[in-house]
Amino acid sequence: MAQSSALGAAFGALARLTIIVAGTCLCVLVLVLAWQVIGRYALNDSPGWTEPVALTLMSVAALFGAAVAVRRESHFNFPTLVEMSPPPVRAFLKLLARLIALVFGAALAWYGGLLMLDSWNVPMAGAPLPEGISYIGLCLGGGLIALFALERLIAGDYLAEEHA
Repeated sequence: MAQSSALGAAFGALARLTIIVAGTCLCVLVLVLAWQVIGRYALNDSPGWTEPVALTLMSVAALFGAAVAVRRESHFNFPTLVEMSPPPVRAFLKLLARLIALVFGAALAWYGGLLMLDSWNVPMAGAPLPEGISYIGLCLGGGLIALFALERLIAGDYLAEEHA
């Protein structure tokens, strides 16, 4: 039991860190886009690096946010159908949602990682960064989605509702 609560605390800390990273990316995204607008309309010289950096930040923020939503079970979920179903069907639907999240998260991580590695040596258009960095949100966010879905599967709390 203590090991289970320690693991839950570790996943909770990881979820908080994930939220901090996603929130930081959103804040930096606002600054980058503000600089793009200032450069374009006030300085008449739009910086070329702002668009690829903004897209990368948006990808990280969106996928990290999706990962935390998977942990909170507000993503990859069928809430109306689950709530209307009898307990055995409800348990199956929760299990199915967690399995779908795990598979999709793992696929995002795997293929995002392949894209990242494949394009790492290609320079990013407009920014002094490798093109592969634009796939980091897909790779890491997918990994977090899979990890949090696996945590929910291991928790097995959907089985408790079946007998309620």
